[in-house]
Amino acid sequence: MPTNTGLRVGLALGSGAARGWSHIGVIHALAEMDIVADVVCGTSIGALVGASYVSGRLDRLEEWACSLTRLETARFFEINASLNGFVNSQRLRRFLNETVASDDDVIESFAKDYSAISTDLETGREVWLTKGSLLQAVWASIALPGLFPAIKNERKWLVDGGLVNPVPVSVCRALGADIVIAVNLNDGIVGKHFVKAHDQPSEEEDAGRGVGERITGLFKEYTSSWIGSFEDEEHAPGLLDTIAGSINITQDRITRSRLAGDPADVVVSPDLSALGLLEFYRAREAIDVGRSCVHEKRAAIENVL
Repeated sequence: MPTNTGLRVGLALGSGAARGWSHIGVIHALAEMDIVADVVCGTSIGALVGASYVSGRLDRLEEWACSLTRLETARFFEINASLNGFVNSQRLRRFLNETVASDDDVIESFAKDYSAISTDLETGREVWLTKGSLLQAVWASIALPGLFPAIKNERKWLVDGGLVNPVPVSVCRALGADIVIAVNLNDGIVGKHFVKAHDQPSEEEDAGRGVGERITGLFKEYTSSWIGSFEDEEHAPGLLDTIAGSINITQDRITRSRLAGDPADVVVSPDLSALGLLEFYRAREAIDVGRSCVHEKRAAIENVL
């Protein structure tokens, strides 16, 4: 497919926690079709992958994600004294610096137009981060309440953009995209958090669970329903199952509403409903599904271009 169509292509990368690794596969598959985005807008995990794409570090991010284990995923979480989040901020910053952007990178310095979508915690308004620190924009967009502390930006406390705009098609249009390809990670997710994970930890990883002060009993409870466990079907759903299910319902409903009002030219919807919110160690599976989904949509994508 020729790239000199004269059309500005926008890529709207949606929220969806661990399902977001599929964005990497989508971007690679589009590149194989000679489609390179001029505008990249992302929400939550979409903002993170989009920033890595814009900064030229996507291959580095893919390599890191595919090397991640269940134990390494657990090490990103800790119980801190302030109780404002469960994420180990220092470890997360090192990861972002290695695979997404440096502290000095600014959005305006890159060839592609970029925006990360966040939510003003006080007003509930949608915030588009299109200037300034690329890393801070990503951090604000991924600040999922309960996991990450809110991020202060220009006197506003910002949290995850998935609360208001899970698939930022409207932002791509506003930044001048003629054609928008959207990636919706929230299709068919309602009720799927009760499905048991497809694999179990190895004996080595199981033994490693007891190593280190960060992997506490509370963290095990916190991740039980999202990383490979579930309650007996005869019992009522536990607190964390209920939270996970509620997040899925909210994301599904908001996504449907926003896409109805701001339709994309093509919507790619990787089927990753059985992948838990925090199962980041299943990156290869998610990436492959993202790539396959683009192949299935190839005719529609070629048609709009």
